[in-house]
Amino acid sequence: MFEELSARFEDAVKGLKGEDKISESNVDEALKEVRRALLDADVSLTVVKEFVEEVRQKAIGAEVVRGVNPGQKFIQVVHEQLVEVMGGVNTPLATEKDRPTVVLMAGLQGAGKTTATAKLGLHLKEQGLKSLMVAADVYRPAAIEQLCTLGAQIGVEVFSQGTEAKPEQIAAAALLKAREEGIDALLVDTAGRLQIDGEMMEEMVRIRSAVEPDEVLLVVDSMIGQEAADLTRAFHNKVGITGAVLTKLDGDSRGGAALSIRKISGKPIKFIGTGEKVEALQPFHPERMASRILGMGDVLTLVEKAQKEVEIADAELMQRKLQEATFDFSDFVKQMRLIKRMGSLGGLMKMIPGMNKLDDGMLKSGEEQLKRIEAMIGSMTEEERTKPELLAAQPTRRRRVANGSGHTAVEVDKVLADFQKMRGFMKQMSSGGGFPGMPGMPGMPGMPGMPGGPSAGMGGMGSVQGRSGHSGGAPKRQRPLKKKKGFGDL
Repeated sequence: MFEELSARFEDAVKGLKGEDKISESNVDEALKEVRRALLDADVSLTVVKEFVEEVRQKAIGAEVVRGVNPGQKFIQVVHEQLVEVMGGVNTPLATEKDRPTVVLMAGLQGAGKTTATAKLGLHLKEQGLKSLMVAADVYRPAAIEQLCTLGAQIGVEVFSQGTEAKPEQIAAAALLKAREEGIDALLVDTAGRLQIDGEMMEEMVRIRSAVEPDEVLLVVDSMIGQEAADLTRAFHNKVGITGAVLTKLDGDSRGGAALSIRKISGKPIKFIGTGEKVEALQPFHPERMASRILGMGDVLTLVEKAQKEVEIADAELMQRKLQEATFDFSDFVKQMRLIKRMGSLGGLMKMIPGMNKLDDGMLKSGEEQLKRIEAMIGSMTEEERTKPELLAAQPTRRRRVANGSGHTAVEVDKVLADFQKMRGFMKQMSSGGGFPGMPGMPGMPGMPGMPGGPSAGMGGMGSVQGRSGHSGGAPKRQRPLKKKKGFGDL
């Protein structure tokens, strides 16, 4: 979603190339581009003015050390200011030891409150915490049914009293049940409207009085742009929010909401929704988001995604297979399915520094090629998957695979040849032979080592486990705990 914004920031830095220091004249030219970039990204005008002025003051006073050019220093200043505008550090959910932590979900209709409630329920469940979701939206057709369906999908209980009871009564009854049963978190899904109105706000105030929530999270659709500022201000003034959940960050929104919410309300963004799947919820880290906005990638989030999906034993086994060149087509399918669980190929690639410039068309073509390869592998026998050399030796086998998958024999030959090259490449790399060239994924020339990469790559997304201590402090894998755990650990 930040591609356009990233490109405009790059344009701003170009004007500083060739300069030996940051001066008022050259920084003003750069800031004009920054201002245009932020306005094009639908950032609130008030936020833009303050941001640009603060960057200007810090940039002009910045000392450029030897070996660092003015453009690099300017990017550093912009990065630091972006982090500050978005809150500085990750802010976890509040915790109450003597009673369930009550989280009230607020926002307009269509922002994704119900789905965000379920995503948060799953997120807490993965932390070893027991949640109870409350269906308090008694107006929107099928809202209760939707929450119940999502609850069944993720294994989190839903409390409902139908559509006849008042929302504040439903919430109060759910809180009583949560206290009696030792529930860790009560997540209250509330009704929204197509726009802000007094009736909705009054209802929110009544629900808040009934359950005295520890958190009031405003669910904001990232695609609403500058309206995010007015929405945040209205809810905060009337209800009093403690944080926000920014949804639909995987879409083509311009990103302005991410930069406006904290500045307007003084409250942090606590979570971001990165896809339609119920697993697609991440804690918000301002420094990582700033890096993504500036096209620097987000390696830590990529590592965490891998750590969440990959078991250490599986990772070590996969690494050995890559090193010994015994990686087979069955392993390849496992890795493709792992990537799918982690998100889209395009989204993952753009978390890698320098990969933000990859053409979306190429990434889409790559994803389509993955599907074609999976179809070919699906037409192989189990023996052929584990012994690709059988296919290489017998053309009749390759023709059968081509017919069974709906592809040509030439296409199957190409995939097999690329696969064999990739195995040889991995073996040479593991033995210290250096880079013999960068073969693409089977059928995908030019995309380095997927799975594989220069050092065990996506097959070795697992291998990141052993190196995460050297990746800017990426946390080690945290398994869900059976014992009760505090929210401060989220």
